[in-house]
Amino acid sequence: MNILAIDTATEACSVALMGSTVSSNPQNPASQNHTADPVDSIFEICPQQHSQKILPMIDTILTRSSMLPANLSAIAYGCGPGSFTGVRIAASTVQGLAFGADLPVVQVSTLATMAQQVYAQTGRTEHLILIDARMQEVYMGHFTIVDGVASAQMKEVVVAPQDALDYWRSLPPDIGLAGTGFVTYASLFSEALQSFTLDVLYPNAAYMLSFAQQALKKKTTITVNEIEPVYVRDTVTWKKLPHKM
Repeated sequence: MNILAIDTATEACSVALMGSTVSSNPQNPASQNHTADPVDSIFEICPQQHSQKILPMIDTILTRSSMLPANLSAIAYGCGPGSFTGVRIAASTVQGLAFGADLPVVQVSTLATMAQQVYAQTGRTEHLILIDARMQEVYMGHFTIVDGVASAQMKEVVVAPQDALDYWRSLPPDIGLAGTGFVTYASLFSEALQSFTLDVLYPNAAYMLSFAQQALKKKTTITVNEIEPVYVRDTVTWKKLPHKM
């Protein structure tokens, strides 16, 4: 099972490749064996450079394992929420790769990916994820771990930071936290940050692979026609490539 995952939804840009013949990178924490097969990954914080970075990163990671897109079983991508432009870049990139190689696609929530990383790093099984959404708002998601994979406990929303704080206060005190929303509004979330060390600020594509494995096993992948970014703010219309209209 060879799976490529990509994410460009935030300031970070990342790609990951899982497969039995993949040469994992032991110096990259995200490459540790949290999936059945070895994982290689590339992660870089590069605001506003995603369109220049993502294809070379994909080429690099495939080349390191002597793979072509045709060797893949599926492609996973971070479908949002996040930067409108960033989410579009990932969707367009996956659309082109999946169409060209006739591959199934797995859409993975940006917020769920971060919850999965906190679980992998800390073992905590409940998480609140906040990403700075600009305009004095945050994207919020609440997750618990079910069968080893982050499962949403609420519809992902965009809310005022104070509303997110009120929601956090209703949750167990040992809940895991992640995301730039806690940093942007650090003074507001000072109580929350005293109870948990915030190590995960951005999604990393390596932590999408568990979702992709599950989707392949349960046959819940989608086709290239069904790619649909998640903006949460309903102000943007996604346009598919002309040949898929």
